[in-house]
Amino acid sequence: MKIAILGAGAMGSLFGGLLAESGQDVTLLDINDAHLQAIRATGLRLETDSGNRLVSGLSACRPEQASIQPDLLLVFTKSLSTAAALAGTAGLIGPRTLLLTLQNGLGNVEAVSRFVAREQVLIGMTTWPADLVGPGHVHSHGLGVIRIMAADQREREDVKQVAAILSAAGLCCTADQAVWKAIWEKVAFNAALNTLCAVTGCTVDQLGAAPEGMALASAIIGEVVAVAQAEGIDADAAHCRETVAHAIAHHVGHEPSMLQDVLAGRATEVGAINGAVVEKGRHHRVATPHTQTLLMLVRLMEAKAQATRV
Repeated sequence: MKIAILGAGAMGSLFGGLLAESGQDVTLLDINDAHLQAIRATGLRLETDSGNRLVSGLSACRPEQASIQPDLLLVFTKSLSTAAALAGTAGLIGPRTLLLTLQNGLGNVEAVSRFVAREQVLIGMTTWPADLVGPGHVHSHGLGVIRIMAADQREREDVKQVAAILSAAGLCCTADQAVWKAIWEKVAFNAALNTLCAVTGCTVDQLGAAPEGMALASAIIGEVVAVAQAEGIDADAAHCRETVAHAIAHHVGHEPSMLQDVLAGRATEVGAINGAVVEKGRHHRVATPHTQTLLMLVRLMEAKAQATRV
């Protein structure tokens, strides 16, 4: 299968490298020229629980330089960049190209569906951790899963085929009609861990240094799950808390993407995560004080970074 990955940062490069190792024809699309050049020059250096190695055979270029028409386009850009990124690759998307969004947060199906027919859109969530160590160098320690479904909610063979290809690469993917539950539970996970790490500077495991870390995470999870249930999604707060506790225990040294963005002075995805939850909570009259406080703190950090750049 010809696979293109739009947004070849930590997660996109991890997926691209593992898919290439499994024999797929993979092209990484990104605007990080140093990263792309390193991959073209020496390959992609992957550090995972399976060992350290260089993955060769990957194509890597800027979106405007690509000429392929992929069978599958994996969208890993930040949610706030989706429209601009897809507009830049519109010429690569054919009438049979499937677009799979594994992006964080809410609103991704609506954003992707502006560029292709709804039946071409797959949506999913993943719990794989990944860090971009430097140009052409990614590490990922700890296990993860993927859940995907068609955005039109039909059970289809092409969804099962994509799941099989991802699983063959070691990415543990399942076609699952309950993806919206998984997405909301991932939102709860990110609203808790990403924002707490972003404002404290802690890696995921460091949130376990004091009981207050898990207590705050647990409070945020409760709020997000309450909003999800008001939306008609049967999210499971106990499962979310178990997932967070497992991450704190096992994702040693992992810096979530929101912390990486804050440290680099970049805009974050907090609007698609905490912001979307707070907005939907207001609509349903569900209180989200902890989630909103973390949203405001991250916004303050973003504003500080912007003022420093000016």
